This record gives sequence, structure tokens and C-alpha cells, in this order.
Amino acid sequence: MNDAPATASAPIKADAFLGGALLLRQPVKGHRAGTDAVLLAAAAPAVFSGAALDLGAGAGAAGLALALHRPGLRIGLVENDPRVAALARENLALNHLSDRGAVFEADLLSPRARRDAGLSDASAGLVITNPPFYDPGKARMSPDPARRAAHAMLLTGPAGLAAWIAASLALVEPDGTMILIHRPDALPAILDALGGRAGAIAVLPVHPRAAKEAVRILVRCKKGSRAPMSLAPALILHEGTSFTERAAAVHRGALIDW
Repeated sequence: MNDAPATASAPIKADAFLGGALLLRQPVKGHRAGTDAVLLAAAAPAVFSGAALDLGAGAGAAGLALALHRPGLRIGLVENDPRVAALARENLALNHLSDRGAVFEADLLSPRARRDAGLSDASAGLVITNPPFYDPGKARMSPDPARRAAHAMLLTGPAGLAAWIAASLALVEPDGTMILIHRPDALPAILDALGGRAGAIAVLPVHPRAAKEAVRILVRCKKGSRAPMSLAPALILHEGTSFTERAAAVHRGALIDW
């Protein structure tokens, strides 16, 4: 595997995901894709054909993993940072997915920017997203601009996450599915933002170990549905010094059945 610097200040390395089935060029330092992206892609339906979007895609890890084993899926990677969007385009080509994918360089929260980039509302049957996790009014943020932009909302308080979810749902077609990953403490804000817009909400807690509190939640919903909410069995990531059997399988490319 060859490593090559994109610039003198931002070296880039190709990392292997899904047991080597997916290669991802991403910065050596700063925001880097990992388990969250793998879980997000694995949480999507096993069989899906049509248009899907990865919102806040970064270098494309989740969206490319999503497309890899679903040959009928067309993936759009939506990313606002031009440098990271360029990496996402490289990664589409690196993984031989250019014929089924495109990168949309746009500010997700701006309807005009989305339209100018070629994104139409209600155009995707499936949307996956890993929103920035942190409230800039509360968290101590990284001095690195790219890492800060990937990790923190622009708006303080629940309004930032609500705006992200509203923009994400705008791109989902009626009866389409949205899946997001976030911290457990964000669940009340997520449910508030989905209220009246989506139903059939399923929540899957992700625990680092069986005796530890959840560190992530996966949330799946259907736009326009009024079906009740459900809580899926938890996913445990580690046992002893290794991944659990289930978590290891997901990291090799298995899907999460929930």
C-alpha cells in the first residue's frame, strides 16, 4: 500500500476497511474515519437499489462501504470541505465505484447550496449520516479547522442537530429511510427533531463492553411513517482484548440485523 502526501502539511494514507475490501485515502492526522463509519454502513438494509446519500461524508468511508456490497445502489457523497471532497472523489475511483457514485460539494444546511450542487429534495430512497457530535458552546474544540468542522455543529444547543436532521430528511423521498449515528445523550434532541416528520424509529445502542454504558446509538426511521418506536438489542463491541464475534464480523463487512 503506497502512502503519498497530498500537501506538505497534510500527509495522506490509504487505510484498509472491511477486511481489505475497501481502501480509503484519508489524512494521517485530524479527522479520520473508523468504527462509526463501519457501523453506519452496516446498519443499512442488506438489499437496496436506487439512490442513496452519505451526508457529511468526509473521505467517503460510510458511503463507499454502503455501496460496496449493494450492486444496485448509486451513492452520492455530500461533503462541504473542498479538500476532503477531493479525497472522496479519489476514493470512489480507488474502489472502482466511480460509475455508481458522485461527490456533491455542498453545505448540507443550505437549500440553495444543495440545489446548486445538483441535489434535489426527496431524491434519495436511503440517507445515512454521521452528524458532527459536539456542541461548540459546550465542548473544547480542536484548534485544527478541518477536525473542528467535522466534529462540531455550527449552531449551539439542540438547534444545530435539529437543522442537520431537517436538511437530511428533506433529501429523503416519501417512505424512504434515514439512518444516523450519534452519542446516546443526543437521543432526546434526535426524537424531537424527527417528531411529525418520521416514524418507525428504531434505536440500537452500541456498548464498548457488556458492563459499560452505551457510547453510540444508531437511529433508523422512515420518512412520513406513523409506526411506533422500537429498541433493538444492543451491539457489544469488545470482549477481553478483542472485538466480540459480532463486532468483528461487522468490521469484516457483515451487516447488522436489526
